[in-house]
Amino acid sequence: MARSANSSARPEGATGAIVFADGTIVWGKGFGVSGSKVGEMCFNTAMTGYQEVMTDPSYDSQVVCFTFPHIGNVGANEEDVESRGLGAVGCVVRQEVTPHSNFRAQNQFADWMRAHGRIGISGVDTRALTRKIRTEGAPNVAIAHAPNGQFDLEALQRQAAEWSGLEGLDLAPGVTRGVLEDWRGGHWQLGHGYADHGNEKPHVVAMDFGAKDNIFRSLARAGAKVTVVPARTSFDEIMRLKPAGVFLSNGPGDPAATGEYAVPVIRKLLEADMPIFGICLGHQMLGLAAGAKTAKMFQGHRGANHPVQRVGGGWGDSEGLVEITSMNHGFAVDGETLPEGVEQTHVSLFDGTNCGIAITGKRAFGVQYHPEASPGPQDSFYLFEKFVGMLG
Repeated sequence: MARSANSSARPEGATGAIVFADGTIVWGKGFGVSGSKVGEMCFNTAMTGYQEVMTDPSYDSQVVCFTFPHIGNVGANEEDVESRGLGAVGCVVRQEVTPHSNFRAQNQFADWMRAHGRIGISGVDTRALTRKIRTEGAPNVAIAHAPNGQFDLEALQRQAAEWSGLEGLDLAPGVTRGVLEDWRGGHWQLGHGYADHGNEKPHVVAMDFGAKDNIFRSLARAGAKVTVVPARTSFDEIMRLKPAGVFLSNGPGDPAATGEYAVPVIRKLLEADMPIFGICLGHQMLGLAAGAKTAKMFQGHRGANHPVQRVGGGWGDSEGLVEITSMNHGFAVDGETLPEGVEQTHVSLFDGTNCGIAITGKRAFGVQYHPEASPGPQDSFYLFEKFVGMLG
């Protein structure tokens, strides 16, 4: 599986390489676009939805190792895209990508990867790679595809070693929308696509830090009119839109770095008693605004089968209920730093990390996981209904 970067030897037929900062090399067969990219290697345990994963902006500057072996077999289509060409820089899969076998497919996954500038490596022992990440943490790597099999291994190792990593990086400016956008489109149905839910009220202003489109569809499905604004939108600009509530989206990078400009805005929204709902990065920055701290995780949570338990927040008879959720995060709110007045509402049953908060006396809450799924279970859609229901 691995060889030293000091050796130029490569297996016969290898056209793809993953070079770690420590010099470890993992060889495979490249597909998608040619060239090289650098990022953090992580693994995702979802069995479906690889196209949604690859187009999730939260994966910016990351290389996804899929633990499910048969990635690409249902092809690619335009309906399963979660953002405008943004997302993971590459992926690693066990089996070679085969021709698609799904009636919704519009093109082959390898062709889609090439058209969207992403690098893929197949033929890799993804179990061994996943175990390496679990025991050693998420590493910085360079991923490369060269159809002629020629690689500058020293240069690739240097790229991986010199890359800063995600900690301290504000990646929202590279994935947010550039201008205000009135969102159209809601729930998907086979044969009909995404329904247009019109201009329902109440009005939600969604701050886009690298959002998945299915979040906006879910807000619309729950009965809201949605206006999406760029990450650096000011408090005054938001208030001029006269929102009934503000949504804080998911996104990539370090919440503390993005929070340098976003957290002061969120604090002003809290002071104005604005209803707030945050997901993932938005949840983390809501925690920062309330006085908690965030931390980089050792390996992160990424997959569509993560159990989360309701532990606080006035759930009544549903206290203790477990939701199976979709997750994608490498940072988390440190539950030990929650100040007085901030209640923990959900925890991960995998490792006990914080997965939800609510602010006492405010109509403000956030969750670490992805209730919009896409891919994943839909146990948690009630959160969108809860948010829209509190807007009046």
